[in-house]
Amino acid sequence: MDLEATRDLFANLRENTDWDLATPLLWGYYFVHSTPDRLQALAATLEAQGYAVVELFEQEPEEGDAPFHVLHVERVEIHDEASLDLRNQELAALASQTGVEDYDGVDVGPAPTLQ
Repeated sequence: MDLEATRDLFANLRENTDWDLATPLLWGYYFVHSTPDRLQALAATLEAQGYAVVELFEQEPEEGDAPFHVLHVERVEIHDEASLDLRNQELAALASQTGVEDYDGVDVGPAPTLQ
């Protein structure tokens, strides 16, 4: 996800949600690898950095594609375009350093509220 895509994400959020982007939101981050082993190691590293592991699963491949695994982690954070771009760069670099095939991007939603 490059800076232009990050800017598009924020523009879309401003246009289509009533979320206050200056407050904490729940940011989800995704990693992809052909086998689960490297993703399991990455999950442990990210947990130590304060991320919550949501799931590690095998994705059903499209016809003709090889199976692959997805790691989904999340953390409640405040981001603007620049800070999210930096986070994406950091996570892509971490994926590369740990031998994970791909940092696959981000999603966002409202932060959970305490009841």
